[in-house]
Amino acid sequence: MMHIFTRLSTSIRCSCKDRLVTNINLTKSFSSGSPAVDVKQKRQRRNEIFDLEKKRQREQVGRIEKISVSYKGPPENMEFVMNRGISTPFNVAQHISEGIVNKMALALLDDTTLWDMHRPLESDCTLQLLHFEDQDPFHVNKAFWRTCSFVLGAVADNAFKDHVPVSLHSFPPPNVKSGSFVYDVKLGLDDWVPVKDDLRTLSAEFVSLAKKDLPLERLEVTSEVALEMFADNSFKVEQIPDIASNNPSNTVTVYRAGDHIDISRGPMVAGTGFIGRATITAVHQIETDLGQFYRFQGVALPRGIMLNHFGYSILEDRARKLNSGRLPNQTDDYFTPPGSSSEMAN
Repeated sequence: MMHIFTRLSTSIRCSCKDRLVTNINLTKSFSSGSPAVDVKQKRQRRNEIFDLEKKRQREQVGRIEKISVSYKGPPENMEFVMNRGISTPFNVAQHISEGIVNKMALALLDDTTLWDMHRPLESDCTLQLLHFEDQDPFHVNKAFWRTCSFVLGAVADNAFKDHVPVSLHSFPPPNVKSGSFVYDVKLGLDDWVPVKDDLRTLSAEFVSLAKKDLPLERLEVTSEVALEMFADNSFKVEQIPDIASNNPSNTVTVYRAGDHIDISRGPMVAGTGFIGRATITAVHQIETDLGQFYRFQGVALPRGIMLNHFGYSILEDRARKLNSGRLPNQTDDYFTPPGSSSEMAN
């Protein structure tokens, strides 16, 4: 009998060699082969590095300077004086109304630059706040899909028992038209084919994280800091130098929700609470030049977007098909510049 999940309320049957999967608790051993007891310490260490770097950058702001923010949107256009390097679009929304705070998922600066809601503002600007009911929700939908991939990575990273090595690789650029969000993962399992109960368990964990309404914190770090942060993941270590060299600022952007930290150029929506109905629909084996990976796939609706059972089941069926997005050995999400023709095509 082989137990691979860690927090299941009931036993489930795994189709790979008829092994029994039981009881899910979110802790596992990394592919480096380190003892399972170190996993919590590795996550804690990554968060400590994040906190220290965030504190260091905050202290670098020095004397507080004021900036002018011209808000354009409902209930009316407004002018705000905010703190450079500290105040965020989320803070602006707080000055307007609770309804705006709860509704707005993404920001647009000066009609050209997408901006995370919790990212500090750097200079005088005009500010629009974007939501899912906009006339053209293209950018907020892509940020939503990207956020879902990030959360899916957190679920995969946490879902397996200590004896199953798990190493997150990356996810392809968000493509809403593909029908599913994706995360590619290296697992220490041979020919695992999840059954429906396995997928239900993963879905329940995904929804649980969403309901915590965790803010998406964004932080730009040097490649040296990023390498220290992800020293336990050989895939991330290999990716980081290329990511930094392809970024004009020579930095790496990381995001955090709760205690889960990952690399992505963003932007993402303000918090996991914007995720509504969601399903992890499939886990496909994919072969690459880097070996075998498992492609985790799912589908979700933004909070407040209603769809009947039949309509949602059509989305689920579509999301079960193997997503044809970029493979782990190909250029991933980070290398597609925001607003490029490649990004727009996706």
